[in-house]
Amino acid sequence: MSDEEDIDDDAVAAEWAAMAGDDSDEALEALESDDDDEMAAMMGSDRVLAQDEIDSLLGFDGDGGDDRATTGIQALINSGLVAYERLPMLDIIFDRYVRMISTSLRNFTSDNFEVSIDSMTSIRFGDYLNSIPLPAMLAVFKAEEWDNHGLITIDSNLIYSVVDALLGGRRGTAPMRIEGRPYTTIEHTLVSQMLDVMLFDLIEAFEPLSKVTFVLDRLETNPRFATIAQPSNAALLIKMRADMEDRGGKMELVLPYATIEPIRELLLQRYMGEKFGRDSIWEEHLAKELLLTKVPIEAVLDEQIMTLGEAMGMEVGQTLMLDTVVDGDIYFRCGEINMLRGKVGKAGRYVAVKIDEVLDAKEAMLDD
Repeated sequence: MSDEEDIDDDAVAAEWAAMAGDDSDEALEALESDDDDEMAAMMGSDRVLAQDEIDSLLGFDGDGGDDRATTGIQALINSGLVAYERLPMLDIIFDRYVRMISTSLRNFTSDNFEVSIDSMTSIRFGDYLNSIPLPAMLAVFKAEEWDNHGLITIDSNLIYSVVDALLGGRRGTAPMRIEGRPYTTIEHTLVSQMLDVMLFDLIEAFEPLSKVTFVLDRLETNPRFATIAQPSNAALLIKMRADMEDRGGKMELVLPYATIEPIRELLLQRYMGEKFGRDSIWEEHLAKELLLTKVPIEAVLDEQIMTLGEAMGMEVGQTLMLDTVVDGDIYFRCGEINMLRGKVGKAGRYVAVKIDEVLDAKEAMLDD
């Protein structure tokens, strides 16, 4: 190849590079211009977001499912929820409850009934009502001492299983389900009796911690009529599974945190019977030591009010006249509190006091 051909090739390559540089600069300028125009259009006009853009913003997955990614918006929404783990006593109470209810429902249905807890979570009450699978029965009960309500949800599988067992259905066969019909009076009655058993065991589960009475208020099949709290209020959700050999179902207990607020301090205990800042052994020891403590007691024969000049003018050997008569009442005082009342007397050559009464704290304060 000659030198002239090399020079021509270099010139062509340089010309192509210059053309490519110009094109890239123009393309970049055009892209920036388009971005500015699009941003100005979005800010100057009311643009409606598409559904896929809304789903992406809220954290929904691409296939339109209900699974949500952990986004900042969701974390902000759920930040107000109270974690039930902060109330350790709830685990002990409901562990005791499932043991008791398993035995009670086993006796109630005469079947091999076993109840277990699937999960305990915190949820907003409105979200829970929207997630209830229908058909189901929702039992609203009242905690009389706490002056609030709770909710028990029993799904259709468990309802049909219990009714089938109570009416003598054969074991080993799944109960027949007839969808699209309301629950009958017999089913309502039998479920109400089962709920009475469940609420009685719930009372017994809370008994060591706090006395409370749970009373069944009503049965509902529409979640809208079972609203016992504001949709945004936090609630404790306990999901339980009931197994009756080859049949069974699910039941859920919902307690708004406003319901258990009266016993919140008790639920903070780590074990049953714990006392905050108190120890029975230490209290007994302290009481014994207090009885052995020496305290000064003064018998006040008289009190007089005088000026500072009179007090400063007192001299050695001066006689003070006391306004106390024989058999007059005087008080024994510890600090500023009157402890005893007695009479002035004389024993030999000493002035003595005879104790007539031991004053309690209330009377001592009134006398003082």
